[in-house]
Amino acid sequence: MVTDSLGEEMDKIPMTPHGAHILREELDRLKSAERPRIIKAIAEALEQGDLRENAEFQYAKEEQGFIEGRILEIENKLSAAQIIDVRQIVPSGKVIFGVTVMVVNLEDEKESVYKIVGDDESDLKLNKISVYSPIARALVGKEIGDVAIVKTPNGDVEIEIRSIEHL
Repeated sequence: MVTDSLGEEMDKIPMTPHGAHILREELDRLKSAERPRIIKAIAEALEQGDLRENAEFQYAKEEQGFIEGRILEIENKLSAAQIIDVRQIVPSGKVIFGVTVMVVNLEDEKESVYKIVGDDESDLKLNKISVYSPIARALVGKEIGDVAIVKTPNGDVEIEIRSIEHL
């Protein structure tokens, strides 16, 4: 179990190797480029004198707060990350975190392909869905040929699993 900055227990955050890489890149950019840029902007604003009416200073301080908050957030996520490389897991025939699954909506026969990823990686335009999404929750643990029932605001949708790949 991982603990947060207050010493409280945190759950592990499932993440693909690619998702962890993207977060590390953002963290590096924030620390090596954004943080020095904002420190310079604050120093320049301080040189202008009266800070009460200095909009540049106020903006820079707000931006600094955002950057420092994001750095802390990413560091916490990475420290709690459970990096799962599905390519290193022997296929069991079941839907698990990290797999790419093809399903068919039994109502309209429409095929969809989804990769089940962590929250930070999910992007429906790229067919990457969060492991916590209703679709992924319905699919996890199921096998090819199984029918999963997805709870949606418009009612239940039945989808059949056609393939599961460890890509």
